[in-house]
Amino acid sequence: QVQLVESGGGLVQAGGSLRLSCAASDASGRSFGPIAMGWFRQAPGKEREFVARIWWTDGFTMYADPVKGRFTISRDNAKKTMYLQMNSLKPEDTAVYSCAAAPGSTTGYRDWGQGTQVTVSS
Repeated sequence: QVQLVESGGGLVQAGGSLRLSCAASDASGRSFGPIAMGWFRQAPGKEREFVARIWWTDGFTMYADPVKGRFTISRDNAKKTMYLQMNSLKPEDTAVYSCAAAPGSTTGYRDWGQGTQVTVSS
C-alpha cells in the first residue's frame, strides 16, 4: 500500500516559480519502486490533464506541450520523492496538482495523492 503526499503549492504571481514535492511511503515496508510517476492537474470546471511523467529507474521524462520548457520533473530515489519545478507560471496553470505512481508497465497510474493547490495570479 503506497501513500503519496504532495506539498509545495501556494499562491504565486504570473511569471513566478513554485516547486512541488511528492513524498512516497510504502506501508508494507518494502522499497518504493514504481515503473513511473507522474504529475497531473485539474482546474475548476476542467478534466484532469497530464502534466509530466518520469520513469523511476532511468529518469526518462515526458512533458505535456503546455508546460514543456517551463516545468521540470525530477526524482530522488533515496528520498522516495518526486518534484515538479514550475517556472514562468501563467494564470492558466492554476489547478490542483496531484502526483501518481504506476506500479507496473501494464497497470497504469494506480496510487494517487490528495493534491496541492497552485494558484497563479495575473
